[in-house]
Amino acid sequence: MSELAVKDKLELRELELSALLEITQAINNNLPEESIFKIYEFTLRANLLINKLALYVMDEEWACKVNFGSGINCFDHEIPEEFLSLKAISEVSDKSKFNEFDYVLPVLHKTQLLALVFVAGLKEKPGRDSAANFIQAISNIILVAIENKRLARRQLEQEAFRKELEIASDVQQFLFPENLPYGIRLKIEASYLPHDRVGGDYYDYLPINKNQFLICIADVSGKGIPAAIIMSNFQASLRTLIRQTPNITEVIEELNYQVLENAKGEKFITFFVAIYDHSLKTMVYVNSGHNPPILVNGNGEMVLLDKGSTVLGAVHPLPFIEEGFIDDLSDFLLFTYTDGVTETLNEAGEEFGQERLVEYFKENYQKDLQEIHQDVIIQLDEFKGINQYKDDITMLSCRVNK
Repeated sequence: MSELAVKDKLELRELELSALLEITQAINNNLPEESIFKIYEFTLRANLLINKLALYVMDEEWACKVNFGSGINCFDHEIPEEFLSLKAISEVSDKSKFNEFDYVLPVLHKTQLLALVFVAGLKEKPGRDSAANFIQAISNIILVAIENKRLARRQLEQEAFRKELEIASDVQQFLFPENLPYGIRLKIEASYLPHDRVGGDYYDYLPINKNQFLICIADVSGKGIPAAIIMSNFQASLRTLIRQTPNITEVIEELNYQVLENAKGEKFITFFVAIYDHSLKTMVYVNSGHNPPILVNGNGEMVLLDKGSTVLGAVHPLPFIEEGFIDDLSDFLLFTYTDGVTETLNEAGEEFGQERLVEYFKENYQKDLQEIHQDVIIQLDEFKGINQYKDDITMLSCRVNK
């Protein structure tokens, strides 16, 4: 090798080392992905004197990340499929639409193709210890560094989300009453099967005085952390309001206003609430856009409780509120549920529906509440087949005996 060739080789190595140093510093400084690609571009142009380059990276799909000197704008051009199976440095065919580049350099991790670098203007043909090999190496370094940054970021995001879910799940657990009465005079049974870790359903039982109690069920539109927070505020408001007034209409009006204020109209709540009076044998209720509960009296007569208002949190004031009133009610079963029950789909895309529940209670209303809930869940499981549940399943039942 001539003295001049040796000198060129040494200069090339110095330039490569300089390029490697700049890229390494950029990575160590934890610069954003866009900045690392910019430094990659400037480093190759300044230190290796490359006049045309396009770097395509596989990031869920192929995309051009760096492009300079070419006649075509590679950012707007998909990579030709002919290059996607390359395992070694290759010349670009004159017939290719990328024929203004001289070579294409695959960047591999083991056997997986991470990127393709199209170049023109190399001083020497690709070979051992050539500039092309260095470009491959430095491209691999930045791609691995960027992928590691992404993985670290995803891990941090997942950990933060996991903690938020834990908090929201704890918040939701506090929504449900810790103990429900199951005596001779009054029995209440609840079942809750969440679709996700954090759902948007809520039920409650609140003794008002020795003769009266409140029972309710609700479902907020949407799921996850925002739904849990909104429902937590809803529960707190309801418990405060019912201590201030037994008037259901006033309670509904105030709850509607607070949901609208808290959710800014982006979410709404369907809600059913009833107050039963043992001494007067009466039930007053309001159904705010919720699935109509099933009421069966001691004589086996069934009615769907659908009087009330529109959903809460959509408009203020509510366009109408109609209280439902039932008297001479000393013996009854009340079954409430959320739309996760009736909207369960079978393999043919058919909903379980309200009618199946009605048919079940015509024959089985005298069963124990726990057995009723088990029956309904078994029916839902058999009905849906291999399908997954799409929503939370919540049921709240109440039985009052003379």
